[in-house]
Amino acid sequence: MTGVRILAEPRCVWDVGAELGEGPVWADGALWFVDIKKRRVHRFDPAGGSKTSWDSPEQIGFLLPADQGGFVAGLQSGLYRFDPDGGGFSRIAEVEPHLPGNRLNDGTVDPSGRLWFGSMDNGESAATGRFYRFEAGTVSEAGLGPIAITNGPAVSPDGRTLYWVDTLAQTIHACAVRDDGSLGESRLFARIGEKEGFPDGPTVDSEGCLWIGLYFGWEARHYAPDGELIGRVKFPVSNVTKLAFGGEDLRTVYATTARQGLKPDGLAKQPEAGALFAFEAGVPGLPCPAVRL
Repeated sequence: MTGVRILAEPRCVWDVGAELGEGPVWADGALWFVDIKKRRVHRFDPAGGSKTSWDSPEQIGFLLPADQGGFVAGLQSGLYRFDPDGGGFSRIAEVEPHLPGNRLNDGTVDPSGRLWFGSMDNGESAATGRFYRFEAGTVSEAGLGPIAITNGPAVSPDGRTLYWVDTLAQTIHACAVRDDGSLGESRLFARIGEKEGFPDGPTVDSEGCLWIGLYFGWEARHYAPDGELIGRVKFPVSNVTKLAFGGEDLRTVYATTARQGLKPDGLAKQPEAGALFAFEAGVPGLPCPAVRL
């Protein structure tokens, strides 16, 4: 990685102490994210500085804006509507009822409003996770897996390429998205070195470049559309889980992090583990489309 640029220095904007911070998304002028293990939804308003939290009835992997208002949330047992005004959750679709040891983990919305998301083994070892597509009220398998820990997906700006992550294999893959929502054959996009960390949640910017956090890797990485590593952002914490572009111009990158897996001596060395971080990017991101319900 000699010669790869260090892009920015992240700053802590909310020392929330998340056990497993994940799923950041910019919506309604604020940064929303979750703490999977503590079963919490968080909202950070950078303009006014307000910080608001809600409880979730189950482990929650992601929440994404819905076209009818509120959010679609990925809970352990399936997809739910989340209403921030009342704080309530109502089920949309059950997912994998035959796999009670699984939970939903990460998701994204493509330009047409399809929701793509993955499941994983809650014990993080068995290859029981898969990727799914939610469209026209129906959940269907995407044809990827089985995988122990799925992450992503992320989708290119034109909606024609889907990126998906096999975290334990330390690989990022890409495949074509056909007009009907089916996927083409996957190809290896990037591989993380054995001692460099584990690829976690990916996101894509307006130039079609992919950004990804590394768990146990102390950094986030910036890849060109051809898979070339072109930038790095070093963090003062080891577990960087996912990035999202926000702010009025979508040029501020927010990063969730995690305390999970750190022993007391590790936490002492990185007291900001689990915090929400931000840094300025040289390129804007993309607004998150709403899930079509």
